Amino acid sequence: MKQWYMEYVIHRNRPGLLGDIASLMGMLNINIITINGVENSSRGMLLQTANDEKIDALGKMLEKVDNITVTKLRTPKLVDILAVRHGRYIERDSDDRKTFRFVRDELGLLVDFLGEVFKRDGNQVVGLRGMPRVGKTESIIAGSVCSNKRWSFVSSTLLRQTVRSMMSEEELNPNNVFIVDGIVSTIRANEKHVELLTNVMEMNSTKVIEHPDVFVRESEYTYDIFDYIVELRSHPDEEINYDAITTSVDY
Repeated sequence: MKQWYMEYVIHRNRPGLLGDIASLMGMLNINIITINGVENSSRGMLLQTANDEKIDALGKMLEKVDNITVTKLRTPKLVDILAVRHGRYIERDSDDRKTFRFVRDELGLLVDFLGEVFKRDGNQVVGLRGMPRVGKTESIIAGSVCSNKRWSFVSSTLLRQTVRSMMSEEELNPNNVFIVDGIVSTIRANEKHVELLTNVMEMNSTKVIEHPDVFVRESEYTYDIFDYIVELRSHPDEEINYDAITTSVDY
């Protein structure tokens, strides 16, 4: 069974409209997994069917319905799944589509987003921008819990400044989520830590790097290594400024 995401704009929300659409899907043996309002007058659905041709037929039939316009009918992306769950799309950078923006009031949405990312196997790197005490590390840990994965600190300032020089075999399990503080690991680290960091970055696993801009600036890595960049702010207008952070020992 394959999943699909369908989204449509409602022009006239007459009584029985959703029932008519659901009945049409039922006749085509298309199951509705999740449904929710998305972005004001739009409605999103996660669908499931064993026959892709029935999705094509559904799309053509709905083109004839005057009260709606189908805007998306595709294999669901991560943003689609979260939009159906939370009723809106995550804000993304218009120029850099791999950058996603959250504010502190949306920590639940951020944790859900990270949890879905962490569930994926293979090598992936997430950068997390944000000022001190906004909830970066806590969100990574909560996302790891949601994905049923263990987390391993390579460097951190969650409780106190932590710079690891070695890790146990259990901690180096590729299935773990590795947390790296980009400032600690590049500005305040010793040679043994750099060697450990290099080994972790080469692993086929998930890495989350806090303060990715400093990490890129102070190391040989580039922004190309990142699959996602997440920005977390206390409020929408907060400026993420690293000048004060990098000059403070305990941030």
